Amino acid sequence: MTPQLLENFLQALFAGLTVGSIYGLMCVGLALIFGVMRVINFAQGEFMMLGMYAAFYFFTAFGVQAALGPTVGPYVAAILAGPLLFGVGYIIHKALIGRVSGTRAQVEGEGHYAQLILTLGISLIIQSVGLIAFGSILVSVRTPLSSSAWELGPMWGDLVSIFINKSRGIAALISIAVIAALALMIGRSRLGKSLRAAADNPEAATYMGIDVDRAHSVAFALGVGVTAVAGGLLATNYPFHPYVGLEYVIIMYAGVVLGGLGSIIGPFWGGMTIGLVQQLSTLVLPTQLQNTAIFIVFLLIVFFMPQGFFGRVTERT
Repeated sequence: MTPQLLENFLQALFAGLTVGSIYGLMCVGLALIFGVMRVINFAQGEFMMLGMYAAFYFFTAFGVQAALGPTVGPYVAAILAGPLLFGVGYIIHKALIGRVSGTRAQVEGEGHYAQLILTLGISLIIQSVGLIAFGSILVSVRTPLSSSAWELGPMWGDLVSIFINKSRGIAALISIAVIAALALMIGRSRLGKSLRAAADNPEAATYMGIDVDRAHSVAFALGVGVTAVAGGLLATNYPFHPYVGLEYVIIMYAGVVLGGLGSIIGPFWGGMTIGLVQQLSTLVLPTQLQNTAIFIVFLLIVFFMPQGFFGRVTERT
């Protein structure tokens, strides 16, 4: 391999790792909803879009930029988008989705049909309201780190250097920190144990005194909040508009399926795989065919590993 080819490969590899970390975070948010509640949430991309706009307005209109500056401010604004969308998700689940899921869906399959239509309707409503409220002009959360990079090297006799975009690198580190905190909460806290019990066996969890419907509301809100943080981090690197959720919701579901249900780490690695394939494919394919490469790899992995990387072969009660 020539030094130029090696440099291009390593550059794409590190770009895939940084972007894949953010993808992994948004996939984990969806996995909390899909894994605990078995709700196919078509509106997850729109909640991510709201997280982007929440980070944008926290940064520009609510004093985060003035208080913390243009370097630290965008990442604090992205984190603040999480609690805000957590509240939005909790209200939406209590008011709408909770009426057709959980213990209220008594007939097998009845709730699932209603969930599909309901979440699709929520998605379309959020898109339309977002277009009216925010307009169609592309916006982004500007940070000077987006135009600077860390250099690794030179290596290979001063012939190879790798440049890591600072904004993407910091966003990737924040994503990993959020996932680590979430995994710790799910694995160790009382709330996390109740969420896992509600996911594994809702009937037994009810007999043990766990409020399954409340656990579902928390899981939905937590999934929305985590994906909103991922959206806020993406907003520091990519411009966005009210229909941007459509571009990412397929990536989210692909990442969840690749990683497998039943764990927090699985969907993260699913999202990481998508990020790596997306960036490495640019070495041999035009940018327009990135999604084609993603789904070719997706089909190959699912063919040989139907349960995903960390999926469990279990029968839900």
